[in-house]
Amino acid sequence: MKRRHCMPFGAELDDGVAKFRLWAPGAHGVTLELTHARGRHVQPLSAEEAGWYTATLENLPADARYRFRVDNRISVPDPASRFNPQDVHAASALIDPCSYEWSDEAWKGRPWEEAVIYELHVGTFTPAGTFNGVVERLDYLVRLGVTAIELMPVADFPGKRNWGYDGVLAFAPDASYGTPDDLKNLVVAAHARGLMIFLDVVYNHFGPEGNYLPVYAPQFFDETKHTPWGAAINYGGAQSRNVRDFFIHNALYWLEEYNFDGLRLDAVHAIVDASEPDFVTELARRVREGPGRERHVHLVFENDLNQARYLKREDGGRAAIANAQWNDDFHHAVHVMTTGETDGYYADYAQKPLWFIGRTLAEGFAYQGDPSPYRGGEVRGEVSAQLPATSFVSFTQSHDQAGNRAFGDRIGSIARTPALRLSVISLLLAPHVPMLLMGEEFGASSPFLFFCDFGADLADAVCDGRRREFGTFERFSNESARLEIPDPNAEATFLDSKLKWDEVAAPGFSEWHTLYSDLLEIRRRKIVPHLKGGAGGASFAVEGGGLAVDWILPDATRLHLRANFSEQPWQFTPVRGEIIYASDGATSNAVRAWSGLWTQENAHG
Repeated sequence: MKRRHCMPFGAELDDGVAKFRLWAPGAHGVTLELTHARGRHVQPLSAEEAGWYTATLENLPADARYRFRVDNRISVPDPASRFNPQDVHAASALIDPCSYEWSDEAWKGRPWEEAVIYELHVGTFTPAGTFNGVVERLDYLVRLGVTAIELMPVADFPGKRNWGYDGVLAFAPDASYGTPDDLKNLVVAAHARGLMIFLDVVYNHFGPEGNYLPVYAPQFFDETKHTPWGAAINYGGAQSRNVRDFFIHNALYWLEEYNFDGLRLDAVHAIVDASEPDFVTELARRVREGPGRERHVHLVFENDLNQARYLKREDGGRAAIANAQWNDDFHHAVHVMTTGETDGYYADYAQKPLWFIGRTLAEGFAYQGDPSPYRGGEVRGEVSAQLPATSFVSFTQSHDQAGNRAFGDRIGSIARTPALRLSVISLLLAPHVPMLLMGEEFGASSPFLFFCDFGADLADAVCDGRRREFGTFERFSNESARLEIPDPNAEATFLDSKLKWDEVAAPGFSEWHTLYSDLLEIRRRKIVPHLKGGAGGASFAVEGGGLAVDWILPDATRLHLRANFSEQPWQFTPVRGEIIYASDGATSNAVRAWSGLWTQENAHG
């Protein structure tokens, strides 16, 4: 089987005929520079309306290298390059997608309610740090109980190592991880094992090095609107149609040409667009009307604004826009409860962390139009209690929450173990979609640090800026303390973040692994079968250190949680139903300190 997503820009190679198309409204002239085994070819591109430049050449081999020379002063890679073997400043490679033979034609994906997501960074997940290295660990993930892997962004970034959020060539898998065929092999291998595979994509900014679009297409950005990364991408101003199409085609490209099962859209709150429909709504509709008509395709948003409108459902529970949102509220409340830290945005959860845990488990968002102390009283969020529980991806760890700490601390190194254990149990047996950060299932000792590999001038600025960023914390109030913060550009920072796989079976680590595996098996058997369909309902109550959450699942099955986040035993009104999980010593009306009880009542008696 062959797969190709045809794009109205970039280079399209078909049976030796290559069509090149570049949008360069800020240029006066563009020349194609082409190199391959038979020599070097230079050809001016024809100017067309609205800033487009085009050329068609015959008898070209795959893997020929090409660049666009703009106004005879700078040569740039193709912004829609399918592969840049020598990094973001070098020539692009001509790729024929139809040279790859797919073997997963029968795969139609899996329903969203079956998702158990495992977030991983390709470079640090295995010693090899490649797409092929990930393949070698897929059987392990299946045995663990994972049903979906989520790759942190792989779009080409500058240098050999990066989290991925500094990508500048949105269509090109980074060469440090392997070739396009290697990534396709990973997708096929995941599907062969029944695993969904999602990709994290960034549509709110480009990285600070290697983005040449301002040189020849300044209309790609709106200088009147600003984001934390500079001028906003132009999604709603003059000539924005080409910009919107660029990213919509990027989403369709990953879903169609690579057969990914879904996308996680990074920081949609930083996409500045007042159009109707706005960009993310249009993108979602194109996905639903395209690849989503033939198979299960899932979209997950990261959205600090807690906009429930993007999570609305159609008849039968089908997502109209996004399937779910990352639920940072759950993480933040758990973090305060388990660590006692209340700095920064954790201040919003400091007064009643257990209440916020209950609200997130029962209703989704903690902030649903409530004033945020951290934001100076600004109202945040929209009512979410009407949404299905599967509208929320919840987690106790993520790349952000570890990597944004000075030393990349995972929560296991700073939390009280009994509190963290109970939080993990509450997460994995709740009807939300759970997500694990790679390695958390065995309590990995390796940190997840912030790392990158920028050019010399930018590297120094990034290192200095990161150390200044932590200067407001008492621990780093003096310069000598700040100098202990790892240099993001040092290779050692990257290597320290790699998982140590020998820990999985080691004492102190294997117990965590067993807990996660056992809980995910209970989830698969007892909870997932009841999650398909509508919204259901839920309620919660807090009694001292005790938390009670009661869900009515879509098929009317009732699920009950009684969790004791305190040092004292907790007695409560007896709960009904079959016990599906109980900590040692738990009964139908009492649990010990830092213990929990889960029961389930079948809808049909």
